[in-house]
Amino acid sequence: MMGVDIKLDTFEGPLDLLLHLIDRAEVDIYDIPVVEITDQYMSHLYIMQELQLDVASEFLVMAATLLAIKSKMLLPKREEAMYDEWGIEPYEEEEDPREELVQRLLEYKKYKKIAETFREREKEQSRVYTRPAEDLSQFIPEEENPISNVTIYDLVDALQKAFKRVNRKEQTVKVQRDEISLKDRIAEIDKLLTVAGGQVYFSQLFTEKESKIEIVTTFLALLEMMKKRTVACQQDGLFAEIVVLRMQEDAV
Repeated sequence: MMGVDIKLDTFEGPLDLLLHLIDRAEVDIYDIPVVEITDQYMSHLYIMQELQLDVASEFLVMAATLLAIKSKMLLPKREEAMYDEWGIEPYEEEEDPREELVQRLLEYKKYKKIAETFREREKEQSRVYTRPAEDLSQFIPEEENPISNVTIYDLVDALQKAFKRVNRKEQTVKVQRDEISLKDRIAEIDKLLTVAGGQVYFSQLFTEKESKIEIVTTFLALLEMMKKRTVACQQDGLFAEIVVLRMQEDAV
């Protein structure tokens, strides 16, 4: 299968992924459930490897950090008591192994907010001209966001569900099937959208009879179509089904 380089602006790094998992779990950033968050983080790395994407070293370093913190959190508390010369047990609170990670997340969140502020100011400044602006609308096509209300993490979550359906239906005897090319799968998705009137649910792109490699090919085909702005994905609400829509030709 040919290699495809996909890059979306919503995917920024391991700290961004951790913040997404924490926000989705609706937990206090000062009291992170390390076991749960670590398992979800490792699950996302597994999906990235299944897609045969190059996992940046910073993601692997963060994975090692989370596993180390998880190990410390699972260790039993030290019960030895140290006494001073008066026979009084001094109070010394044990250091929380999550403290350093929490500080990094808070700092990252702060700078991310500052960056968003600068982007808003840049957008406002772009509206300021020293002379009357010329009408360039006829030369600049209006572009639609191909991932409205959907992040790359939502797409990965939906892909995980497709993988689980394959695992449940996996048989002892496997029949080798001809590999489908990315170009052919894009054509099939386009045909499916035509038959369905221009929109389908994300889950309808996959069948329980497909192999993992076919699921990966379908997912990469969808990302390539989003990159070329021939389709868009949207989600009406939290945990709602992701909808794949054909974009208007004049918005491409």
